[in-house]
Amino acid sequence: MTYEAFAETAERLWDEIPAEYKRGLHGLHVLEHLKPDPDEPELLRLGEYYDPGYPSVLGGFEGIGRHIALFYGSFAALAAEDPSFDWEGEIWETLLHELRHHLESLAWRDDLVQEDMENLRRYREGR
Repeated sequence: MTYEAFAETAERLWDEIPAEYKRGLHGLHVLEHLKPDPDEPELLRLGEYYDPGYPSVLGGFEGIGRHIALFYGSFAALAAEDPSFDWEGEIWETLLHELRHHLESLAWRDDLVQEDMENLRRYREGR
């Protein structure tokens, strides 16, 4: 899948998500590069949720907003290793994963963060 087709697919799927679930989000970004995990470079991040946190008494973060990013290069690297890679399914799953981070952030929850950390812990134990 080309970057352009990837971006179109991501936008189409994004548009299928009801607006009330995207409340407080400032955008979806489809980036061309791949994104290695900073702590485990052999793992690739397909997406990320950017939450600047709540403003401090000094006014930090005001106007930055909350965003979701998808990394085309990471998807392409995985697809190159798997001829049956389901581009649309993986995009959808990644969008919903990052959207869940957003919704949990609004609810002052971190259940998915804890799940992600547990998955990383199991990965490290299994190497």
